[in-house]
Amino acid sequence: MSILEWFILFISFQIIHFISTWKLYIIAGKKAWHALIPFYNLIVLMSIINRPKWWIVLLFIPVVNILMISIVIVEILRSFGKNSTLDTFLGLITLGGYIAYINYIKTPEYVQERSLIPKSWLGEFIHSLLFAIIAATLVHNYFFQPYIIPTGSLEKSLLIGDFLIVSKFHYGARTPTTAISFPMVHDTIPILKIRSYLKLPQLPYFRLPGFQKVKRNEIVVFSWPADTVRQFFVKEKGVKKPIDKKSNYVKRCLGVPGDTLEIINGFVHIDGEKTVLPDRAKTQYTFYCYNSKGISSKKLIENKLEDFTRKYKIKNITQSNYKALKPYLIGILSNDVDDFIVLTKSAGLPIKLIRKLGVNAIEFLEKRKNLTLSLEEVYRLNELKLFDSIVQKNSIEKTFNTSLFPNNIQFDWNEDNFGPILIPKKEMSIDLNVKNIALYKKIIKDYEKNIITQKGDVISINGKETNRYTFKKNYYWMMGDNRHKSEDSRFWGFVPEDHIVGKPVLIWFSVKGINDGIKNWSIRWDRLMTTVKGTGKPISFFPYFIGAILLWQLIIFINKKNIK
Repeated sequence: MSILEWFILFISFQIIHFISTWKLYIIAGKKAWHALIPFYNLIVLMSIINRPKWWIVLLFIPVVNILMISIVIVEILRSFGKNSTLDTFLGLITLGGYIAYINYIKTPEYVQERSLIPKSWLGEFIHSLLFAIIAATLVHNYFFQPYIIPTGSLEKSLLIGDFLIVSKFHYGARTPTTAISFPMVHDTIPILKIRSYLKLPQLPYFRLPGFQKVKRNEIVVFSWPADTVRQFFVKEKGVKKPIDKKSNYVKRCLGVPGDTLEIINGFVHIDGEKTVLPDRAKTQYTFYCYNSKGISSKKLIENKLEDFTRKYKIKNITQSNYKALKPYLIGILSNDVDDFIVLTKSAGLPIKLIRKLGVNAIEFLEKRKNLTLSLEEVYRLNELKLFDSIVQKNSIEKTFNTSLFPNNIQFDWNEDNFGPILIPKKEMSIDLNVKNIALYKKIIKDYEKNIITQKGDVISINGKETNRYTFKKNYYWMMGDNRHKSEDSRFWGFVPEDHIVGKPVLIWFSVKGINDGIKNWSIRWDRLMTTVKGTGKPISFFPYFIGAILLWQLIIFINKKNIK
């Protein structure tokens, strides 16, 4: 909706409020015109229902205001003697229309000195719950929000199963664009598995002032620009969502507005210089590891290497045995009963289960393993001489494709050799031509809402032929530290500034094996309450936190003893 449309809607609400309540204002000892003046009518209304004037602020905060309007409807009814459950139900189900009925049909008595304390434990509980939800929604939308890492795109900088606290005020909190949505959830209501918001009306994009900008090489949470999914990991028909309801991604910002980015042999270069990442950034690549005598999975695990696969041949497979083994398989390489070969994660097939089933499972002693390693790990493995050679995966051969950004057959970029590409900056102007139009077409059309057409070598924007374009927004380039196992800007392009959500600041909890079922969970105690940013090995503040709680409880105990 445009600003004009919102203004018309606001004025309409003021007129409806006046028509529905002017008589009630008079009964409460006020003037009828008090109900007509925007904002002032709310100040008067708060005095009528005997509630604090700061409630007015909550009435203008998206999402929170839906709850507050419901509370105010009930408070108006209570102020005019309508205390029954039926009155409350009618007031809420008619979205306040019942108040208009009372205003004209009934002759209510204003209860000026009514008790503000709920008359039952249920009323007290509901009242406390609503304001707890309001407080939590304010914190959730404008200050901090919890997230969980579900995939390994940032391994080993952030691990699968890390629970993050993301600050929204560092970059400035983005106000919700969905005016009506279920509080404290994202795009789907849990259990019910239905959409948590109404697509209309939508508020204009607005961001509160922050105290820092997105910096190069920082880890950032953002709304996935290419989002067409309703739920992660669920195959279903694609959907289009408002910005604030798009799926959230967490990546490292490798390029900021105005940078020229290029990936050369897997390494990111900015403005011609190789990027130097913070020491906590554990950039990983796929490496081909060779040993002519075979590679022992046991030795890999002993050396804390877990991101690899294992291949087994099962000689006496049956349907029942297969069902029992299926949860541990990630693929079947041969389904011939006499030559049944399966693929597993690094944990392999459980020995106890193999013995219980009585199957004959033999692991292949492979001469090559594909391992995901950091450069530091490669150096350590070379010192240990576990392999004859370790070769980094590097896609040198360039083929024209549409799988990587800009998803155009004219470009032959790949994961390891990409660009150069200029990252747009607000108010930056560029020359547009048939060679680069594919790079910026989505920005011009989808993110900056222009009509762009191309006929041969002629490019037109909003019906006017042009060879120049000035960007209206800042854009960023996001990539995962796990370079060969990350879906990032190399696949779907630039991230607009209005898609930035916040900055991860704390890992408050961490569970190993979180995607493998609760039985396989184990807490990573050394990662509890560690900061995301910083230098050196992360230090857990969990022991200090527990110590502070114990000290606090001791002080309370001593004070109580002294009072007695």
